[in-house]
Amino acid sequence: MLSPWDAVRDHLRQQRTRITRAGLAYTAAMLVVALGAFSSANNLLFLTLAAMFSTFLVNGFISKLGLAGLEIDVLLPAHISARRKIRASVRVRNVKRWIPSFSIHVTGVPETGFDGSLYFPLIAGRAVLEEPVDFYFPRRGAYRERSFQFSTRFPFGFADRREMVTARHEIVVYPCLDPRPGFEELLIALSGEMDAMQRGQSGDFYRIRRYEALESARHVDWKATAHTGELQVREFAREQDQRVLIYLDLDVPPDSGDWFEAAIECSAFLAFRWAARGARVRFETQEFAVTVPETGDIYTILKYLALVSPRRGKAVVRDDAMSFQIVLSAQPQPLAALGLESRAGVKLLGADAFPEQRPTG
Repeated sequence: MLSPWDAVRDHLRQQRTRITRAGLAYTAAMLVVALGAFSSANNLLFLTLAAMFSTFLVNGFISKLGLAGLEIDVLLPAHISARRKIRASVRVRNVKRWIPSFSIHVTGVPETGFDGSLYFPLIAGRAVLEEPVDFYFPRRGAYRERSFQFSTRFPFGFADRREMVTARHEIVVYPCLDPRPGFEELLIALSGEMDAMQRGQSGDFYRIRRYEALESARHVDWKATAHTGELQVREFAREQDQRVLIYLDLDVPPDSGDWFEAAIECSAFLAFRWAARGARVRFETQEFAVTVPETGDIYTILKYLALVSPRRGKAVVRDDAMSFQIVLSAQPQPLAALGLESRAGVKLLGADAFPEQRPTG
């Protein structure tokens, strides 16, 4: 709960006009001159008071005119990931035909990705100025409004006049693609298990290994057998591409919000890495299914993960013997009871899969 002083301070910050110290000093000087003029009936003091008062009014009029007619736009890249600094551009336009704007400060709001400040000493009439800035979005999701504040103390610095401007086109921020602690090790372990499935009877040479019962003798490597004293066979990779199926269970307990966010980022990280290697990635939930590259690209998966939220529904993981399957579920017991873990090429990641669930950075 805010203290009375914090509430007053927040109220003052939201005001369009804030009197500066110079303005307070100038106001005090006007009061002194006014007191002297009325007490002495001196015409010179009345003229001085009128000049000071008109200067104060002109200051407010010019500062308001300088902020009028300013527009702002943000040029962002097409694909944005959470917790990554991205380079973007802020474009400020003065739509007034003849009147320039002087000494303009542009500041952002942290929740909209930009909390820095820009300074434009002069924006001529009909001019468009563009400055590169860094944006940072701490969370995934849709950002529909981005607020910026124009402010100026021109011309005399008596008041700090402010105007809020809101840009209202929607952007989608993907889950963070930088690995959390343990994600890299998980990727290496899963890649090793997936490579173990790449056995076949034709295709590229994979490795030499020990002979197993009932295997065809035509793949025996006699040179390696003579060298080791045991039967060795040549193993070949499958002719088809690597296939991986990632299933994210959306049915999570109410107290598993942190786990769900970690699972989303893990799904995005694994899908992005394997898609970059050229693997055929299929992603499924209770309500969504897409295969890369047949029915969508990796950004189709990332956009869905940016907006997804928990929902009730039974997880149904289909049996796909051609794909290495990763199932992420906060409640793995029902799936394990159905024999999911006993399937070949299936990895079940449960509630204890992410020991460090706080994001880094």
